Amino acid sequence: MTEHDEPGPLPVTQLHDAATVFSMLAATARLQILWLLSQGERDVGSLAAEIGQTVPAVSQHLAKLRLAGLVHVRKEGRRNVYTIADPGIADIVRLAFRHHRLHGGRLPDGLTD
Repeated sequence: MTEHDEPGPLPVTQLHDAATVFSMLAATARLQILWLLSQGERDVGSLAAEIGQTVPAVSQHLAKLRLAGLVHVRKEGRRNVYTIADPGIADIVRLAFRHHRLHGGRLPDGLTD
């Protein structure tokens, strides 16, 4: 058993960190960005076009996701290319959609059980 598996309350710092992750997932644009990045890397222009928002708006969402440690960025010439930082985050997003489907919603295109 690890310290995370032990019964009892979780440390406040762990709860705070988890709440920060979930707060990042609470915005539909950020959730959509993470969903797209779970399928492969993209630059800000591609993300903006895919979710129907402006580049500055998507850049602000990406900055918040970077600060929360949910995405990584690397330079390719003049472009910034974004990737999901942890495959576990993609799993959380998929589980959220599965939960939604089990309660009357449907899975997004490309997501299977």
